[in-house]
Amino acid sequence: MPAEPQYTQARDGSLGHARAGRPLGSCKGSAGDQGEDSRPPGRIRFLGHATVLIDLHGTRLLTDPLLRGRVSALMRRPSLAGDVSTGAVDAVLISHMHHDHLDVPSLRQLGPNVPVLAPRRAGAFLLRQGFRNAREMHPGAAVEINGVRVVATPARHSGFRAPFGPFGGCLGFVVEGSARVYFAGDTDLFPEMAALGPVDVALLPVAGWGPGPGPGHMDALQAARALRLIRPQVAIPIHWGTFAPAGMHLRHWSYLARPPLDFLEHARDLAPDVEVRVLEPGTSFDLGVLRGRAARAGASSDGGSLRGAPAGEIEPA
Repeated sequence: MPAEPQYTQARDGSLGHARAGRPLGSCKGSAGDQGEDSRPPGRIRFLGHATVLIDLHGTRLLTDPLLRGRVSALMRRPSLAGDVSTGAVDAVLISHMHHDHLDVPSLRQLGPNVPVLAPRRAGAFLLRQGFRNAREMHPGAAVEINGVRVVATPARHSGFRAPFGPFGGCLGFVVEGSARVYFAGDTDLFPEMAALGPVDVALLPVAGWGPGPGPGHMDALQAARALRLIRPQVAIPIHWGTFAPAGMHLRHWSYLARPPLDFLEHARDLAPDVEVRVLEPGTSFDLGVLRGRAARAGASSDGGSLRGAPAGEIEPA
């Protein structure tokens, strides 16, 4: 089956093909090892579903790793089975405890010592699974990882882990380094998103694995409305089309392929100043193309932005 098209909305409103990425190298060391100007600002690599590798100045953070071809009754679609290798990562960010976001076998591929930032009640669960460096966070808490600041943010979602629990919390994350990146996790639209921005890049869920996103999720239209609150320079839709129920994953269904393109169209109407990049799994967005980072970093320090508590330190595994 041929690969599905990949599109980007440029600032002039045109629709064109986005650029394919290449595998990232491993971490080069902490932010203090070299001057900021001597290193590339970084890259965001979409690995499918809610799994994103955020590389800021060589500090590599992985969100909700789902690196297998199957989780429960869901299968990775062959047409979107791109390279999901990650290399070494400095920390993992877990948004909530649903099986397609906290996948224990995928975490085990990263090793028992990988630092994991997770919502309430997930820390004890992860420790029982053998992950020795798990840390629970609450909205507003912040940690520093190799010079990159990670702030936990609110999310509107259900954190129950089927079938027996626990009923954990739900988070998003703002990552601050050479750029300011918001990872929403799974969430519904909520007014307090206005306190998160402006950001350079917003990673927003636009669908699920079924015909409808279900409660506690944003669809393409709601995600476009979120852009008006968050005010990013660039938006990348995530949580769409990668997994489908076994059997259905072998066919092309419009409900799996359309959400990112619908998001692009809604964003053009509702937030025309936001550049939308639709990435296929395994491809990347180079943060070096961002314009006006310094000006927006100054704006993000306004009192209305959610900046988090003083950061603690996490040592890399």
